[in-house]
Amino acid sequence: MTTATHAKGLEGVIAGETEICNVEQTSLVYRGYEIADLAANASFEEVAFLLLVGHKPSSDELGAFKAELIAERALPSAVVEFLKTSGNLVNNEYAVPMDILRTAVSILSHLDADCQDNAGDANLRKSKRLLAQIPTVIGHMQNSIEGKDFIAPNANLSHSANLLYMMTGSEPTPEAEKVMDVSLVLYAEHDYNASTFTARVISGTLGDLHGAVTGAIAALKGKLHGGANEAAMEMLADIRNDIGSDNDLGKVTDWMHQAFADKRKLMGFGHRVYKNGDHRAPILHGLGRKAAQARGEDFIKLFELGEMVQKIMEDEKKIYPNVDFPCGMTYFTMGIPVPQYTPIFVASRITGWAAHIMEQHANNRLIRPRVAYIGPAPRNWND
Repeated sequence: MTTATHAKGLEGVIAGETEICNVEQTSLVYRGYEIADLAANASFEEVAFLLLVGHKPSSDELGAFKAELIAERALPSAVVEFLKTSGNLVNNEYAVPMDILRTAVSILSHLDADCQDNAGDANLRKSKRLLAQIPTVIGHMQNSIEGKDFIAPNANLSHSANLLYMMTGSEPTPEAEKVMDVSLVLYAEHDYNASTFTARVISGTLGDLHGAVTGAIAALKGKLHGGANEAAMEMLADIRNDIGSDNDLGKVTDWMHQAFADKRKLMGFGHRVYKNGDHRAPILHGLGRKAAQARGEDFIKLFELGEMVQKIMEDEKKIYPNVDFPCGMTYFTMGIPVPQYTPIFVASRITGWAAHIMEQHANNRLIRPRVAYIGPAPRNWND
């Protein structure tokens, strides 16, 4: 019987080394650059290059990188044909957008000439393709759900603006583009989170990049991980449905106390590492609040409700919001359908996943932990 100590959920366990990201109580760093610095001063394309290639791009490198992404945005016909049916799958409740996205990435693997090649240059090419293609998958999927014609990618738009355009058919305002761009920067990487660890376990078997990304998408779907932004918005909708839209503090407090009594898990709060608050959250909250003020009273009230909920959680439970809480409100304010919140997370985190997969393949050892056995003592079958 194994007697070594263990940590439930691997909490606090150092499972590997990385040059990509450092998550601490008071900081989040991508390859040496702190997240607040990146959110204020770098575009998502610059951050994507930093994560995938390993250094800050020069102006020439950034221009070439952007051109590569634009050239890879269109999808193979087989994937387009699949996505034409995706609206029926979702509207008939056979699937959700994250399922559709996972399947689309899996199909893309069969159509990529580099799929079975785990060499660094091949992995980088595949990473760029997926980074470029995932917004198109999301856009076509949303068009299919709404019964609309598919929209071709717009080569004149940035990665963030094109993502919004693909879903809506309208070019976003500079303000909306900025909010989306910063949200993608904030979501791009977060060391050995559940989905990234999944990707590293798969790539540690020498599984291919598409396979590892497919597994990561499946992990991200869960409400305790990427799905938390959708769940947080659903929670606020529940509060509004129960108490009305007047944001009465007493009613909000009563609702929260009942949720505490029922031991309801309130999504968008708490973090395994950031015990005193996720410093990505106020960055996105500020941008979302500004967007709400531009949209009108209903959206301002949504943020005011969120702020009431946040204060009660902080004052009474000493639990702080993570980035998913303001993300839900911000994306709702931007008119993004709630089921697409987590797929948009994928459009960002593909950069972090791919960087980790390449790092794992470059210096690989099979990830195979032990487990503490707590079952019956040895016994005889014939007794």
